[in-house]
Amino acid sequence: MAVQHSLQVIDGRCDDDGSPPRTGTEWTCAAHIITAVIGSGVLSLAWGVAQLGWVAGPVCMLCFAVVTYVSASLLSDCYRCQDAEKGPRNRSYMDAVRVYLGKKQTWACGSLQYLSLYGCGVAYTITTATSIRAILKANCYHAHGHDAPCSFDGSYYMLMFGGAQLLLSSIPDFHDMAWLSVVAAVMSFSYAFIGLGLGLASTISNGVIKGSITGVPTKTPLAKVWRVSQAIGDIAFAYPYSLILLEIQDTLKSPPAENKTMKKASIISILVTTFFYLCCGCFGYAAFGSDAPGNLLTGFGFYEPYWLIDFANACIILHLLGGYQVYSQPIYQFADRYFAERYPGSGFVNDFHTVKVPLLPPYRVNLLRVCFRTVYVGSTTAVALFFPYFNEILALLGALNFWPLAIYFPVEMYFIQRKVPRWSTRWLVLQGFSTVCLLVSAFALVGSIQGVISQKLG
Repeated sequence: MAVQHSLQVIDGRCDDDGSPPRTGTEWTCAAHIITAVIGSGVLSLAWGVAQLGWVAGPVCMLCFAVVTYVSASLLSDCYRCQDAEKGPRNRSYMDAVRVYLGKKQTWACGSLQYLSLYGCGVAYTITTATSIRAILKANCYHAHGHDAPCSFDGSYYMLMFGGAQLLLSSIPDFHDMAWLSVVAAVMSFSYAFIGLGLGLASTISNGVIKGSITGVPTKTPLAKVWRVSQAIGDIAFAYPYSLILLEIQDTLKSPPAENKTMKKASIISILVTTFFYLCCGCFGYAAFGSDAPGNLLTGFGFYEPYWLIDFANACIILHLLGGYQVYSQPIYQFADRYFAERYPGSGFVNDFHTVKVPLLPPYRVNLLRVCFRTVYVGSTTAVALFFPYFNEILALLGALNFWPLAIYFPVEMYFIQRKVPRWSTRWLVLQGFSTVCLLVSAFALVGSIQGVISQKLG
């Protein structure tokens, strides 16, 4: 490695910080974004469009696409401090917040980020259990008819998923395995395309486009307001990628300046994902109308071909098994660092013990890691068991993260990076933009909380 590094320096092919040169382009960047964004959020889009109707549903998705691009554009300009081409680099979202906004804002941002990651663990537990039940139901319906009393308790499968995550959490560097990202990407695209294809096929076979301008009718206007707010939260969950944008931007070669490449890649990726989301949401609504299921692949708008339903849900399960670990690692690493710094002399925190298991190589165990990860996985499983509501939990996560992480911090960092004067036209426009997004986020948050509570009490 030392020889390779020295050769790179001699040839003038090292990066501006002496590391190996970055080789990313706008196309690789767009591919990373699309792979990261398209996931379980796509499964709720048909339900979201159904609540909003044929006009407001697609318009809402287009608005979120525009807002996501503005957010990505502002954040990409914050990648380098001072000079856009030669200034110091912020390699992650948290690094940028720390540099531009200081320690207090970093703590606030970190708390929201970890809460978001924890919430994703809960959502993944719920979604996986729902997919396991869908596989069993699909086989049952195929064997005994669509009117058969096929019901399965999801609690057992949430516990199974929690047990699997405990095992995966004990595998060293599981989240760094190169194949994990490839498998996750293939799985997410597979089930998303299957959902899109089934919606399109059902629409064609029906010979009619279902749905209405106003969406699903409700008994009272207030109930309609709550449904609309939850739909907005679900759409908000599917779009922004602020937390990973700077990490992806750090892979881009320079020149040209990374922010210019990132803006081009953002346009490409947002156009692709928006087209894909519109197709999934609209074809799902066109196929089922007011009966559009909350989860397109588990709500049993589709019964046949049952093997394709099984395969799509198996893809979801495999995707979320690895995805849970990827989203949990920042929390695990934070806990490891925090306790090691707080208790440097503690054997429980810092010592590793070698455990020999028959037929396997020796394994090093740290008692703190075992205990913390057991408590963490157990808590996400417990919350999922207590609130097993797919649409409402996704809406809650989308609403909770949308304004602070995708709008507020990028806008505030942009003001400092570009030295935007207070009360200037640009400052007023961006503050207005942030305020509108805050109101939308608050509306979705209140509606999603009401949805969770009403589901629990109902």
